[in-house]
Amino acid sequence: MPATTAPAIDAYTADGAPFTLPATPEGGLSVIFFYRGVHCPVCKTQIEELARREDELRAAGLAVAAVSMDDSERFARQGKEWDLGNLTIGHGLTEASAREWGLYLSNKAKDAEPVHFAEPGIAVLKADGSIYALYLQNTPFARPRVDDLMQGLGFVMKNDYPVRGTA
Repeated sequence: MPATTAPAIDAYTADGAPFTLPATPEGGLSVIFFYRGVHCPVCKTQIEELARREDELRAAGLAVAAVSMDDSERFARQGKEWDLGNLTIGHGLTEASAREWGLYLSNKAKDAEPVHFAEPGIAVLKADGSIYALYLQNTPFARPRVDDLMQGLGFVMKNDYPVRGTA
């Protein structure tokens, strides 16, 4: 729920260390992109855009990271096939953690897909670790655009816009 403390993210980095979010810029927000995995071309486009624009996002007051349920083998493939730059990326998100975040889960429907994976979501966190906003989807399409997020979250930060959806 918005305005509550965000659950932990039970996942790992490329070197096997526990996944942690990058530091939130002073007065800024953290944005976590939950993505389907290496099998998803829409995810590839989105995550590569984040990597390409990470400095611009940080300058706008947004710390970004991405995480999926991909296992280490699929994650290693992603590292070779995608341009990730220095973006903080996690893999091995547990089903329990995905469910705590309210992500929709899907079972394999095509050969390229893993047996079980999380559908896309975006979580926006305040510096105190509370949830400001959640964008959850049960399909890979029609995701919020990075420019739209930057514009909207810029307004939020500039105007100290309150958390909504808590009633």
